Amino acid sequence: MRLLLSALLCLLTWSALAAPSPEPMLATTYRGGVAPPDFLVSEKLDGVRARWDGHALWTRGGARIAAPPTFTRGWPIEPMDGELWIARGRFDEISALVRRAGSDPQAWRHVRFMAFDLPAHPGPFTDRVVRMRTLIATASSTHLAMIPQRRFDTRTALDEELARVVAAGGEGLMLHRRNAFYRAGRSEDLLKYKPHEDAEAQVIAHLPGKGKYAGMMGALQVRTPEGRNFRIGTGFTDAQRSAPPPIGTWLTYRYNGLTSTGLPRFARFVRVREDRPPPDPKR
Repeated sequence: MRLLLSALLCLLTWSALAAPSPEPMLATTYRGGVAPPDFLVSEKLDGVRARWDGHALWTRGGARIAAPPTFTRGWPIEPMDGELWIARGRFDEISALVRRAGSDPQAWRHVRFMAFDLPAHPGPFTDRVVRMRTLIATASSTHLAMIPQRRFDTRTALDEELARVVAAGGEGLMLHRRNAFYRAGRSEDLLKYKPHEDAEAQVIAHLPGKGKYAGMMGALQVRTPEGRNFRIGTGFTDAQRSAPPPIGTWLTYRYNGLTSTGLPRFARFVRVREDRPPPDPKR
């Protein structure tokens, strides 16, 4: 009986900490050829993507986020897609906080959940934006906000906004088709517009450094979700070279297009991911 109760307790604990992997709407890369007025545009925040299921916060990969109860007090029960964010250039802080087991209210005092979509809403994006404004205005929570959505009539105006955001320390822009419905998987209705491209890969080996990096990591051998292997040798601090991301870690890297063999050109390390990227539902 004692063993049965223990097993039941473990099962209940696991159920409270894990959820079925969410199926988020995923962006593709903006490459021109679209009409800017057909989209609403927002800044691409350098935070941790999260979803609110009406009762708790979860990472994009389905892990429970240990936010303090005071952080989500008064939030609507309607599911929301958003970004846990502190400020530009402070990704490492929010990433570490999300991975932390405890939920210290003081540590979360500067964090906001920046909502950008409503996965369960049946209407087009313009209707979802109106609904988000209403939900957030009535919640009266200092930790809940909405990413501003704007419309641009020309490519010139869009490019000027991108330049402004990047000059201020932002990552880029997100373009969401105004009449698009929410659906899981990669979508041409959601575009990321940045001065560079980024993607995820998994560390499979540490390669030794030479010269001034002797005795440290010189490069990481990584593998893409599609199974392609390549090296990343730049973008690391000396501290990261001395204690490189463990094998098996997922990371984000930045690159400038592809080589003739289809590998990332000028790949450089950006950051360690807080969890494994979810599979693309279209694949």
